[in-house]
Formats: sequence, C-alpha cells, structure tokens
Amino acid sequence: MPKETVLILDRETHTRWVLKALLESENYLVIAVDTMERALQNFAEFEVSGLITEYRIDQASTLDMIRELKTRFTEAYVMMLTADEVTEKEYEEIISAGVDDYFVKPLPSWKVLPHLRKGLKHRGLVLHKKRLEQEFRGMKGKGEKSASPHDTIEEKVEGEVGGNAKGERRLSNSKTVL
Repeated sequence: MPKETVLILDRETHTRWVLKALLESENYLVIAVDTMERALQNFAEFEVSGLITEYRIDQASTLDMIRELKTRFTEAYVMMLTADEVTEKEYEEIISAGVDDYFVKPLPSWKVLPHLRKGLKHRGLVLHKKRLEQEFRGMKGKGEKSASPHDTIEEKVEGEVGGNAKGERRLSNSKTVL
C-alpha cells in the first residue's frame, strides 16, 4: 500500500527518473512532471503530501508557485533541490516562500529519504492536531464543556489519558506538542 503521494517537479529527465525510482522503492506514490502548470494541476487533482522541486522551472517563478501551494495546501512538505547558485537574499526568499528543506545538487540520492520522511511525519502530526482541535471544538459546541479562551488541545489530550491526581484538566507542560 502506498505511503503518501509525492510530486516531483524538475526540468531534468534524469533527476525525475532517479527520484521517482528511489521514492517508489519506498512505496511512495510518485507523480513526476516537468512544468509548473502540470504540478499545479496534479496538486489540485490528487492529495499530494509533498513536493520535491527544482528552483528554476520554466520562465515563471517557482517561489510564486510554492507560495500559492502553501496557501492552498498549508501542510504540504516542500523540498528544493537545485544546481543553481543562489545569493543569501535568494536563499532567504526560498525559505520564506515555504520551502522546508533546501539542497544543492549534486547530492547523493540517499540524503533525500530521511528529510522526506521527517517532513511528511511532521505534516501528519500537524494534520492530526488539526483533526483533534476540530473534534474538540465540536465537543464544546455540544455543551460537553464550557468554552474558555484558555482551553487548549492539550486539555483534550489529557482528557483522553486521564486528569491529574486532583482531577484537574491541565498538563504540567503546556508546550506539549502532538
């Protein structure tokens, strides 16, 4: 069973082929394209979890495309692989646009997998947290507990594992991350 869908956007056939083979060997469902238009079409059509892209594709700005994708698909993981030299200012723009990991080619293909796994795991945790928050808001709407501006997702999680010895519904560490 495929793990998740990853879209590869690169103008080089060889890079698309190598990445596609590598990811498919790890049971990812892979879509490999060479234009931003096709990438956007596939993001809209399929539930894409992650994007591996080159910095410069076509004449349009890859960063504009990434910003658009991150607006519509906020949890999407984005990895950029590029052979292009970038300035410090360009690097800052790349990261600000929503790129999660940035690598300069050439790089060994084995370096891609640990970062992809970590990025997709983080995406999964963010989605899980959002589902729990929606469920928690739904419970409040049904009157199970009065809404307070101090209520947090941590209270919901503590409620699932039990309260403390005093029956309070607070975590000792309010910075707990799901």
